[in-house]
Amino acid sequence: MYKQNQNLVGLIAPVVSAMGYELLGIEHIRQGRDSLLRVYIDKVGGIALTDCETVSRQVTGLLDVEDPIQGTYRLEVSSPGLDRPLFTLSQFEQFMGHIARVNLGTKLDGRRKLSGKITGVGADFVTMDVEGREFKVPAGAIEQARLVPGPDDYNFAKRKRED
Repeated sequence: MYKQNQNLVGLIAPVVSAMGYELLGIEHIRQGRDSLLRVYIDKVGGIALTDCETVSRQVTGLLDVEDPIQGTYRLEVSSPGLDRPLFTLSQFEQFMGHIARVNLGTKLDGRRKLSGKITGVGADFVTMDVEGREFKVPAGAIEQARLVPGPDDYNFAKRKRED
């Protein structure tokens, strides 16, 4: 599945959970000597900027004490957004019937990128309908996955802001 540093996930998840949030996943992107640590959180009712700030303060303190990242890094705490990343098979299962864009580490039937409807989830694979063709995607081959928002998603977000 989505390549995550499990040591960082294990360190950050309990803190985020204790604060009443769900840790969806993390991205640790190396940029030369520096790196970016992006932490995705969610909760019932959605995430506001103040939630990101609160979690950021706690995670910063934790990372300062534990010092798990070599070199300098920038921490971002983010809501998943409409094009939410999918980190686990259970997240794929949660969004069955939705369209996802998946980048693979190895080619599957000559393709490294797939975009289609999530139609099933097994113990170690995701089934997708891509242009009317079924693909059984091994979980270990998935490097990155995101939902593709549709028009209804944008209308929902717009209505939510107007309330």
